[in-house]
Amino acid sequence: MEIAKKNWFALEITVDYDASEAVEYALNSLDALGTEINHFGTNKPEYLTIIGYFNEKPSEEDLQFQIADALRIYEFSANSLKNFVWRTVENEDWLANWKKHWKPTETAKFIIAPLWEKVENTEKIVIRIEPSMAFGTGTHETTRLCLKAIEETYAPEQSFLDVGTGTGILAIAAAKFQTPNSKFQIVGCDTDEDSIKIAKENATENDMKNIKFYEGSISAKTELFDFVCANLTADVILPILPLLIEKSKQILVLSGILKEQENLIINELEKLQITNYKIETDGEWISVLVGRRQ
Repeated sequence: MEIAKKNWFALEITVDYDASEAVEYALNSLDALGTEINHFGTNKPEYLTIIGYFNEKPSEEDLQFQIADALRIYEFSANSLKNFVWRTVENEDWLANWKKHWKPTETAKFIIAPLWEKVENTEKIVIRIEPSMAFGTGTHETTRLCLKAIEETYAPEQSFLDVGTGTGILAIAAAKFQTPNSKFQIVGCDTDEDSIKIAKENATENDMKNIKFYEGSISAKTELFDFVCANLTADVILPILPLLIEKSKQILVLSGILKEQENLIINELEKLQITNYKIETDGEWISVLVGRRQ
């Protein structure tokens, strides 16, 4: 896969070990293109460095607000933060780092593996993903929660919409369940142009020619789909939740939601008279599966 050469802004934040996920959440809230955590050689070091990659630097005001808010949600003090450093990094450095550290991730039915990694004989479905500046490599809890919902709930005769597709991994997972030449639509959308390019290339690497990707988001003009997945963040989901419900005929899966934000989503669902839902948890994150509505 060929990615255009460019420089990124990398924000390195050193933090107490236990507060690392709060900082990663803050970076994602600031629309980081990707994050990584550097472990310093022990199972549980005193400190971790979390790195967020950006096209453009967020304002200092936004940065301070999102970090403070994340620490508050996770119930950590500002003293958990030890150091902030901005640096410029070339795209090749990001890819080289992924190739050193990213190994295959297994779920109940899938193995998500980088292109260069050998996968031994397996009965599981293999999804090949090239590391890139886009979300969705199967390693994050929210991606795993969505994959679990697809494994347990998606049927090959259902159309599928992935809102905020990132690397395209969820759309590819759904497509892997379909029969060749299936007429049921698989669609992924994302507001980030680079993500759509990467998703298309990943679909090609997996020989999934039946997936349509487009730049943009769900709208009033979006057609209805049997199964809709939105692995976003709570602040993005809430404003479009009525639209997500409207466009899902049978199943809606929401993720990118912290456990502390569960009530925000549930209260909004109940305002919309939705009571048929199921909560799954992985670490500090949840998914909400909204079932068939009569």
